[in-house]
Amino acid sequence: MQDTSSRQYDLVLFGATGFVGKLTAGYLAEHAPNGTRIALAGRSKSKLEAVRASLPAAASDWTLLEADSFDTESIKALAADTRVVVTTVGPYAKYGLPLVEACADAGTHYADLTGEVLFMRRAIDLADDRAKATGAKIVHTCGFDSIPSDIGVHTLAAYAKEIGAGDLEDTKLVMSMGGGVSGGTIDSMRTQLAEVKADRSVIKTIASPYSLTPDRSAEPDLGRQRDVTGVSRNPDTGEWLAPFVMAACNTRVVRRSNALSGYAYGRGFKYQEYMRGGSGPKGAITSGVVTGVLGGLFAGLAFGPTAKLLDRVLPKPGEGPSEASRDKGFFKADITAKTSGGKTIRCRVKASGDPGYKATAVMLGEAGLCLALDQAELPDVAGVLTPATAMGSLLKDRLVAAGQTYETSTL
Repeated sequence: MQDTSSRQYDLVLFGATGFVGKLTAGYLAEHAPNGTRIALAGRSKSKLEAVRASLPAAASDWTLLEADSFDTESIKALAADTRVVVTTVGPYAKYGLPLVEACADAGTHYADLTGEVLFMRRAIDLADDRAKATGAKIVHTCGFDSIPSDIGVHTLAAYAKEIGAGDLEDTKLVMSMGGGVSGGTIDSMRTQLAEVKADRSVIKTIASPYSLTPDRSAEPDLGRQRDVTGVSRNPDTGEWLAPFVMAACNTRVVRRSNALSGYAYGRGFKYQEYMRGGSGPKGAITSGVVTGVLGGLFAGLAFGPTAKLLDRVLPKPGEGPSEASRDKGFFKADITAKTSGGKTIRCRVKASGDPGYKATAVMLGEAGLCLALDQAELPDVAGVLTPATAMGSLLKDRLVAAGQTYETSTL
């Protein structure tokens, strides 16, 4: 185990000059406790200086570090100087693995915003054992992918245990949201589609509902689990449902949390995610439109001529909505489970602010602060983890204190 207590920084934010990086830097400048040793890192010193100058006064003495994802020595030095690295530099399949490996070898905790299943699988294979040996917590999906899902289900399982309801069984998340499309998310989609074109064998990993679990052979046989569905109807509420664009990532993260925790949610735990369309004919039409748009987007990005056309109109990496638009955004996720004890329980997760930008900056900032400042209370685990297994209720409490909501109830 590496002793990181004497390192120069508590937290380094890598990618601070990007759109979400700037938002995260702003959140840290406003909310990090006095005395937290923070540095901003990126490729350009002048751009870092401009970001720091735009931040509240608390950031005026933050150190600026030049580092490049393709410069191994600079990445190793960055990881060795801090207790935690928070990175917004994506697509992570292109830029992320050297930093993951450097943090795993240095015993440095790590948090990112990836929603890329193939990248996470590679990180597990390359760095899990190394991180366990040094005590590093490598934590992916610390934004809208996948904190509401992962921490929400973790909170629901804790509630089930508290009230004696038994294990979670049929569990589903139904999402309502308003906000802009992230250029970084679109670029990650392009990258994963390019990987599929280059190597068709990766489709098996993408398609498997257990592609991120530590041991597929140890998973219970629960039949087919479809993580991206068509239009359907919620049998409990009668509402129409559409596929949730992030389900293919989030469901796998939540299943990994269950496996890493020794199946604390239950051996019969089934989990799917959906987008709320609404009730009646209008809800059916809305769900159909959402399904068609998502299908068209994936097909369009996969086909050369239409991909070029979409590139002209879709947001680019580093671009995002205006502050006014970010403030108008929101999300509400209802995670409902039927338990082995015969109860139906719910965790409602919600926050104001554009999910992929304003709300994500809160989630990533608090995840970084949790890893940096709450080390004595964190679960005694290491390796390539999930938000739930690395931080659990500590992160949930931080998010609630920051204004986000995690409400549990029995239905």
